[in-house]
Amino acid sequence: MRYPDGGGLTAEQRRRREEVRMRAVDLFEEGMEVPWIARELRVSEKSVYRWRRTWRTGGREALRSQGPSGYNCRLGPRLQAKLAMWLDEGPAAHGWADDQVWTAARVRTLIGRKFHISYSVSGVTRLLHRMGYSVQMPARPATERDEDAITAWREATWREVKPSGRRPARSSASRTKRV
Repeated sequence: MRYPDGGGLTAEQRRRREEVRMRAVDLFEEGMEVPWIARELRVSEKSVYRWRRTWRTGGREALRSQGPSGYNCRLGPRLQAKLAMWLDEGPAAHGWADDQVWTAARVRTLIGRKFHISYSVSGVTRLLHRMGYSVQMPARPATERDEDAITAWREATWREVKPSGRRPARSSASRTKRV
């Protein structure tokens, strides 16, 4: 699959689709009609018309598979491996000592510093997703977390903030009739 989440087509799926297009070319050369070809190959007539138009202008090679779709990543596999290694070192190793959290903005800065390539924050998020990273909750609670203070807040403050559980007054669903 193209992405860790299962998106895109596998090489086998692309190969099978190409075989269908090549079979369509054979039928074009035999002079078969588009509706018959569509039924025979179990595809839409619109696809067959588009394939025939492409075949007429570019020949059989124009219908060959172009490989995986989408943009080519500006960070090739070798650079992605380097980035993964640097991410494993942690933010402190790269100058962020205040907390040990990788954010998309920090990864963007790291990519800019190390590779001199500019990414947007959303582009970094997509890149990290393609590399197999995902948004994670911390493995352990923060050291600053005070369980006693949280319990006290729930018991005292939350009761004041929480809306009352009182039910609304009796009413009618109709806007024109009174209850």
